[in-house]
Amino acid sequence: MRNFFFVLCVIATSALVSCDDDGPYEEYLVARPILQDAVSFKAEAVAVTEPVPIVTSGKIYAYGEYIFVNDVNQGFHVINNQNPSNPEPIAFIKLEGNNDISIKNDKIYADSYGDLVIFDISDINNITLTSRIVNAIYNNDVWMFNTEFPQADFYEYGDIDYDKDIVVGWEVNTERRPIKEYEARFNCDDCVFADVAENFNNQSPTTGQGGSLARFKIIGNYLYVVDYSDINIFDITDVENVQVLDDVQVAWDIETIYSQGEILFIGGAQGMYIYSIENPQKPEFISEFRHGTACDPVVVDGDYAYVTLKGGNFCGTAESGLYVVDVSNLENPELKVIYPMVGPNGLGIKGDTLFVCDGTAGLKVYDKSNAPNISLINTFEDIVAYDVIPLSSSLLMIGEGTLYQYEYVNNDIRLLSTLQL
Repeated sequence: MRNFFFVLCVIATSALVSCDDDGPYEEYLVARPILQDAVSFKAEAVAVTEPVPIVTSGKIYAYGEYIFVNDVNQGFHVINNQNPSNPEPIAFIKLEGNNDISIKNDKIYADSYGDLVIFDISDINNITLTSRIVNAIYNNDVWMFNTEFPQADFYEYGDIDYDKDIVVGWEVNTERRPIKEYEARFNCDDCVFADVAENFNNQSPTTGQGGSLARFKIIGNYLYVVDYSDINIFDITDVENVQVLDDVQVAWDIETIYSQGEILFIGGAQGMYIYSIENPQKPEFISEFRHGTACDPVVVDGDYAYVTLKGGNFCGTAESGLYVVDVSNLENPELKVIYPMVGPNGLGIKGDTLFVCDGTAGLKVYDKSNAPNISLINTFEDIVAYDVIPLSSSLLMIGEGTLYQYEYVNNDIRLLSTLQL
């Protein structure tokens, strides 16, 4: 038996794989966090400055006459959009570890390495920090999946004391690991925990609007934040005394949150998860729609959910495409049609028009009046499209450090302005 095992190891070695008694091994990339003392870090992590050039553009958020653009892990840029033909950057809010915001009643709720940070923007020319709730976003994973997150085969977190330490970077090394340990990462049947349309016209006029890639969502007096596996819930009735409620476990690899009425649609790498917020303090699981592993934002309009799946890199192995899912029966969502895509990101809906950011293939505009069958109206090529926000009179889009604004023209759109951030 040992001779047979030796022969297998010799063969494996010729394929750059080695063996020990517990099975074949291979070289893998292993990432470990770099830590900094939280006290000294947070003293330097927040500031309001004059406009600065963007480093890595992330998500966008619209509130009144202003647009907020995330600079991945750095903070967010404030843009005066009173004249959409000529938007003007007016400030940069430095907030390290930030990737998402949501706004209600002139209060910005933002993440910062797992903390919930609140700003007052009632005077846009005098933005002030009002409070920081330490470790409010429990699993502290909201910020992980962005362009600064290293691509690796394994992530070793160790024992991080989030009361004392902040993750400020990653160290990646090559290490020898069992192949079976690597393959076990993709068997996610055990990853799901047992506890189990963003429509602008339905929003309160005092609440802003995010894109489909958002992890923050304000509904009524509650802020919902999805981290890597949970829904974190905050009662923001009294902004001076925000209540941190019990989180709700959803699944592994959660990415986005969207709502239609009293229903939450949670996008994840393994599927779409549907929750009722009839009791806003305790979302209740209704059903799920499972798909192959991929990055997965979702928007919903009426009886149909539109889900973009992006495969490749850390997103997963699923083939990229736009999935149209019938959610008329929330307890039994049913896939209707798949439309091939190049590398889709965010998407949005305005009436019978569906906008899909297809990465390097540009912005695609569809007529969805005959859903689930949709037809392509127009494609804006030679741009990299990341996420969109359909407003009442214009469309916002972000991509590779550029803010695009389009105006609605009959059943199509035309470019109104661009702003290099």
